[in-house]
Amino acid sequence: MEERMVSGEAYATEEQEEQSLRPQVLSQYIGQSSVKENLTVFIEAAKMREEALDHVLLYGPPGLGKTTLASIIANEMDVHLKTTSGPAIERPGDLAAVLTALEPGDVLFIDEIHRLPRAVEEVLYPAMEDFFLDIVIGKGPSARSVKLDLPPFTLVGATTRAGLLSAPLRDRFGVMSRLEYYQPEDLEEIVVRTAGVLDVEVGQEAAREVSRRSRGTPRVANRILRRIRDFAQVKGNGMIDQTITTEALDLLQVDKLGLDHIDHKLLMNMIEKFRGGPVGIDTIAATVGEEADTIEDVYEPYLMQIGFLQRTPRGRVVTPLVYEHFQMEVPGRE
Repeated sequence: MEERMVSGEAYATEEQEEQSLRPQVLSQYIGQSSVKENLTVFIEAAKMREEALDHVLLYGPPGLGKTTLASIIANEMDVHLKTTSGPAIERPGDLAAVLTALEPGDVLFIDEIHRLPRAVEEVLYPAMEDFFLDIVIGKGPSARSVKLDLPPFTLVGATTRAGLLSAPLRDRFGVMSRLEYYQPEDLEEIVVRTAGVLDVEVGQEAAREVSRRSRGTPRVANRILRRIRDFAQVKGNGMIDQTITTEALDLLQVDKLGLDHIDHKLLMNMIEKFRGGPVGIDTIAATVGEEADTIEDVYEPYLMQIGFLQRTPRGRVVTPLVYEHFQMEVPGRE
């Protein structure tokens, strides 16, 4: 897999720094105003009733703050946060071990919840609805069913592909919140806040430029800012100004719309090899050396958001906006 500047995946070496950049309470959380306002009400109501918050499903493209919101919910409810992911829970016993370790009111965060195995998902239903586990111990004639009571807890599920969730699982979430791509002004505020946490000075024009090229995604904005900080320290005087920002972004191959070399490769391959489409997702993935799921989860949402890609029954198609972006003649146009 090629390394990309604007990837939705976090670098392991920067995970600790990434954690320090995340807001801890809703008042610090920038953007997603509708989601934030609703959660504020639901959390306050649950605290007034001295109950666990209802189960929450957070969905939307990667890097928009789903994990951060799960942590904030736990902080606001003043309870512990336990974190796992769909692929990590392979058997019902794995889920039982996680659930039985919870304390009353705790928040259990399951990332990529759409990847839970069906057998695990079915065990989760009574746990979410009635706070008990019904698991089978042993095999054959000696098998027996054991019912375990659980403390009231809040399940926060996160997914980039809500459409893959089964209806029974989706219906058991009392709060469903979609996270949208951020507006440039919100991203600009996030960039300024991040610069403060990193103890680096950033000019307003530079912050605005970073926000414009961050694909509407805070994770991308923070990653780009860290890389520009490196350029500012090595090639400049340590301050992130407009000049060093433009130079760094050009060297990082992040263009005016936030597209990087892999986005360019994907779009140009569709134009040059497949006449702009329609072309299947598996074929596109093969041309850029990525998994089809990665194309669908990481690359496509933003390209569709800005109107560069369209999905049709026969496959993906580039739009005239792509030709204009690359200063190419649109086929069929005189």
